[in-house]
Amino acid sequence: MGLEEILVISMFATFMGLLLLGFPVAWSLAGIGLLFAVLGHVMVEHFDADLWFTWDGTIGVLDARIYGIVANELMVALPLFIFMGIMLDRSGIAERLMHSLVRVLGPLRGGYAVTVVLVGILLAASTGIVGASVALLGMLSIGPMLQAKYNKSLAVGTACSVGTLGILIPPSIMLVLMADRLGTSEASVGKLFMGALVPGMMLALMYILYIVVVSWLKKDFAPAPANRQKLDAKALINVFWAVVPPFVLILAVLGSIFFGIATTTEASAVGAFGAVLMAALSRKLNMAVLKEALYQTSRTSAFIFGIFIGATVFAAVLRGLGGDDVIRAALTGLPFGQTGVLLTVLFITFLLGFFLDWVEITLIILPLVAPVLFSMGVDPLWFAVLFALCLQTSFLTPPVGFALFYIKGVCPPEVTTRDVYLGVMPYILIQLLGLALVFFFAPLATWLPNEVYGL
Repeated sequence: MGLEEILVISMFATFMGLLLLGFPVAWSLAGIGLLFAVLGHVMVEHFDADLWFTWDGTIGVLDARIYGIVANELMVALPLFIFMGIMLDRSGIAERLMHSLVRVLGPLRGGYAVTVVLVGILLAASTGIVGASVALLGMLSIGPMLQAKYNKSLAVGTACSVGTLGILIPPSIMLVLMADRLGTSEASVGKLFMGALVPGMMLALMYILYIVVVSWLKKDFAPAPANRQKLDAKALINVFWAVVPPFVLILAVLGSIFFGIATTTEASAVGAFGAVLMAALSRKLNMAVLKEALYQTSRTSAFIFGIFIGATVFAAVLRGLGGDDVIRAALTGLPFGQTGVLLTVLFITFLLGFFLDWVEITLIILPLVAPVLFSMGVDPLWFAVLFALCLQTSFLTPPVGFALFYIKGVCPPEVTTRDVYLGVMPYILIQLLGLALVFFFAPLATWLPNEVYGL
């Protein structure tokens, strides 16, 4: 093993060690990067180490790289999409959707769980934030489902799994970051939004199919309520007015991007303004709500950009120490061919999802492995969607899937960790099936973007 390999492995090992000790991610990334930059500089300058590392070519250009991040027009879309999601959350849209759809679907066996999926689709497309979606769906649905004598695992698993669609169904802040990190026109934001739309909706339909089948096979899992409210015209009208506003907003945001009417940044501004307007129309807009939404947006944006800057320092030093060459040699040296290398990358991504959030994986791992796969002939758009699906699945995987902690925090006391794990297992299998379908049938991810953009 050469010196470059030792240093690269040591960087990753040190990073994982600091994470396990509880150090903040952004500070760990930046600190490790600077530490190994000093180490590389000392080894080259004073010990004539056989490294290509140069201080001026790595640390000396960091200011320009970091400025390029904060000055990137595409990154303006991140806080705007985050603000859009938080404002919609505060406007009570999800609650209205849940109550109105329950009137229509509640009398059916498994109807409440199907309602959670439908609300989750609109919520995912509106917020794009996993933690917010999971927590909100959990608070709105778990209690009523348990009161309706739903199986605890089914109730919790449905709310938790549907909430993870927030990073897949566009407009997703994860897809915006992925497009920026990939840096290729073949995987632009608009194309990634379109590419993820079909797999995201496919997963949602598979969730509904599972709920319907399990409710039919096991009568006590999701019983129809004993006291059914009469379905009348008023209930249908309420559903219409609950669904139309968020649907129109999503259509305005995505449609403007898809058809070239607006850039991603401009569309995010439309979404943010639309969310404020909807909050005003629902009479939930006041200074307290606006202040809270701006505060939460600032916190979340600062968190992401902090990791962004730390990852930039880490990646720059890693490349300076020959990390690109080490990773390329490791991947191309695998005796599996293109398909085997791709599966290996997805498997490693899946494992990393146990310990890292999607932000760190997208910012650190994606730029390192993507160029190698592209040089081997892998379609960038197809790979990006597979990568997103893999990250979404890792959110649910015990024992440390992030979504599991989000949902446990809002569950009633009688719901145990075992109930949560058992509840998400069928959905994990569904998501793995969805991942396999996209892997073996690439047009599921590529057909819609190619049709719209005429590729």
